[in-house]
Amino acid sequence: MSGLRRFVGAAETPPPPPAPPVEEVCEFCGAVTGPAHGHVVDTEKRSLMCACRPCYLLFTPDGGRYRSVPDRYLTGPRLSPAEWDGLGIPVGSAFFLRGEHGTAAFYPSPAGATECLLNLDAWRALGETHPLLAAALDEVEAILVRDGESFLVPVDACYELVGLVRTCWKGFDGGTEAHERIDEFFVSLRRRSSNG
Repeated sequence: MSGLRRFVGAAETPPPPPAPPVEEVCEFCGAVTGPAHGHVVDTEKRSLMCACRPCYLLFTPDGGRYRSVPDRYLTGPRLSPAEWDGLGIPVGSAFFLRGEHGTAAFYPSPAGATECLLNLDAWRALGETHPLLAAALDEVEAILVRDGESFLVPVDACYELVGLVRTCWKGFDGGTEAHERIDEFFVSLRRRSSNG
């Protein structure tokens, strides 16, 4: 009988059971937050921290080292091609984040949030023409622009888009799946946004 085993092959080992889902925890107190939770910006480390509701409510969005990220979504003005070109951004999508050292522009890329040069005079002039572009709270809100369409959003929405691009982008042009997922992201953004 043992000689026949070589024709049958080794007994198949059952696959391991799937790993349990990783639970998100509050980075302040360690409590389980669940998938829908708030974020707090650490302005010294320039990082986002997951927070349970009680810890999130300890902070405000407008001061101190730790700032809660508000849940404000507003539709902004549509920028003309000339206005966009005047900013000197080399791609069609970017987000603008104001901090203690001024405003910086980033675009989502397969390498993460990539900082790009910004014509600050042109950005200031746009803020005078379109006041909503200057209304984002420092560190916790951003202006997100895609093909001229603009939104005031929580900064974590920008990093959600960055994560989407990082995980889905394939090859030089991103591929069909990446473009479909990015389009879905902006459809969802439009639904959540009210007029600014």
